[in-house]
Amino acid sequence: MQSKLVIFDGNALMHRAFHALPPLTTKKGEPINAVYGLISMLLNVVENLKPTHIIFCFDEKEKTFRSKLLPSYQSQRPETAHELVGQFEKARNFLKSVKIPVYSKAGFEADDVIGTIATNSSVDEVIIVTGDRDILQIVDDVKNIKLFMPIAGLSNGKIFTKKETIERLGVTPSQIPDYKALVGDPSDNYFGISGIGPKTAINLLNKYDTLDGVYLHLNDLAKALKDKLEKGKDSAELSYKLATIDKKVPIKYDIKNADKWDLISENVLQLFSDFGFKTLTLRIRKLGELIEQEKQWSLF
Repeated sequence: MQSKLVIFDGNALMHRAFHALPPLTTKKGEPINAVYGLISMLLNVVENLKPTHIIFCFDEKEKTFRSKLLPSYQSQRPETAHELVGQFEKARNFLKSVKIPVYSKAGFEADDVIGTIATNSSVDEVIIVTGDRDILQIVDDVKNIKLFMPIAGLSNGKIFTKKETIERLGVTPSQIPDYKALVGDPSDNYFGISGIGPKTAINLLNKYDTLDGVYLHLNDLAKALKDKLEKGKDSAELSYKLATIDKKVPIKYDIKNADKWDLISENVLQLFSDFGFKTLTLRIRKLGELIEQEKQWSLF
């Protein structure tokens, strides 16, 4: 049986679920819609992608190395809604109850932890589940690393390989940091090179492959474009560092523990009862029965 590791970007998916679903509370009146959405996505993935191994990664509260490179990094983002903040602990409690390992590392984003685990794990296939397009740079056909991104709401999604990444962005996965070095990323509060937009950046990278390649061919470019690149070189180099996912985060993880997940247990059912998840209780029972049937068939 081939091993398939699915890595969930916990923070990105919690935020997506929180904003996609209407307000929902527990019996105690505590907000719970993001947890509901996260679990719903997990059940969809287990049913449709059939992973053998599952891992969740989250951000830490501490600032990351990117904020040291650029103090204003992500500074324009609003604070996380109070109604969402308290749901992260509930999500972790659920993941603990179903024996899914959770990893994070102070000083790094969840993206970096995901990139490290995805690119350094000896499994047959890796699928990253996230709504964050930045992680597309981890997609690798040779290592069989794919990305599953929710497209509409929480239930429908699309698998991205190198082909779909190029169709979506106009550049290959490995060129995404080079692309963002040129155009920046306003959502993270860095801006690449002034005057260079997506079309120009894609044309340059299609011709010269990398940011370094572009700068090696400055004399081949029109004077106006050459001037912009020369003037913005420092900004481009900084933007490249900010955009690049670190795939060497010093973190200990154990893939062997990632195949011990169990969606059906008394602890889970009690937790669902506390949360008031009647529909999800029915779904998880049904999914558990299907998983058991598949295990039985695999013995023959």
